[in-house]
Amino acid sequence: MDSTTLTNQVKDPKHQVGYFERLATHVQDLRNTAPDLFEDASYIDWSSLSWDDVNRPYKVDRWAEGKKLWEQEHGERMPVKEGWKHFNRSFHQLFQKDIPKEKQESRADIWQSLLSMDIHGAGEAIEELVQLLVWNKVHRVEDAIWDPRGKRALFEDLDVEKPEVLFLGAADGYEAMQLMAQYPGGHAVLVDYDKFCKTDRFGKFPAQYPFLGNDPATGNHKVYYREDMNIDFVVDDIRNLKYGKEFDIVVSIGLIEHFPDEYKHEAFEMHRRFLKPGGYAILTTPRNQLKSKAFYTVMSDYMNYGYRELMDIRQMGLYAWENGFDILRAGYIKAHNGLICKVR
Repeated sequence: MDSTTLTNQVKDPKHQVGYFERLATHVQDLRNTAPDLFEDASYIDWSSLSWDDVNRPYKVDRWAEGKKLWEQEHGERMPVKEGWKHFNRSFHQLFQKDIPKEKQESRADIWQSLLSMDIHGAGEAIEELVQLLVWNKVHRVEDAIWDPRGKRALFEDLDVEKPEVLFLGAADGYEAMQLMAQYPGGHAVLVDYDKFCKTDRFGKFPAQYPFLGNDPATGNHKVYYREDMNIDFVVDDIRNLKYGKEFDIVVSIGLIEHFPDEYKHEAFEMHRRFLKPGGYAILTTPRNQLKSKAFYTVMSDYMNYGYRELMDIRQMGLYAWENGFDILRAGYIKAHNGLICKVR
């Protein structure tokens, strides 16, 4: 496997427990005080739940303009892998934006277009500004994309030491890094079939982003960076993986909602296949809430290149239960549902 490491030192003395800063591109949040931003729904009796009780998930069907243009040009539906490639490149653009600067530039473009009586140009600039405002709200104000406090709460109290972690559909690998900080000394394998995820989404993840984790030597919190972690990135289709049942944790973030019902069992089998006996499957999906529907509507040109559902926690948990998992923890974080499961 190809091990990815950083050679430069990135330790920042201001990154102490309790630190918080809103940068131009993202938030850094090392606060460990309440609220933990996790709403527990583990009380649900999954064995008595049925689809008559919960209905089926909401399907997002407002497609990206790039998807529609591709399909017009090629005369066929965009393949799943092609859609994932387009999504990764499009979504990655958002993380690179200096949002305060670009908002100012968009406002200037609007005024310039209006003064020039360029109504079409003004309309495009307004649309761009709205998208920037939505992204700013979601990523820099609410910190709902990475959501470190919610994910730390979801991942806490797992009975593992120095775990072997497999991340399916890893994209930028954020959640594996958070797990490596909370359960240090382990090893993570990130898998994605788009090489761009290895080279750019993970490869260019901010080196100075601090992860709040644990120090086994003292029992206290400790700050980690990507360079502190033992991570390999494998570019492959997760269906082709040859691992055995050798991982303490198999995690996916926003994966199973891309599988229509007739393929959901395959998605869950991918998690089961590589787990050690007693290992944990960790899954999240985007929440079915008004905020999420608005986000995928306004941001459709960045986000909507393939099949996607929005679920509530009961729907997500019922899928897991029907596919042979016992649910140890279930609940909501800012933008996602989250499950901690074991094979039944």
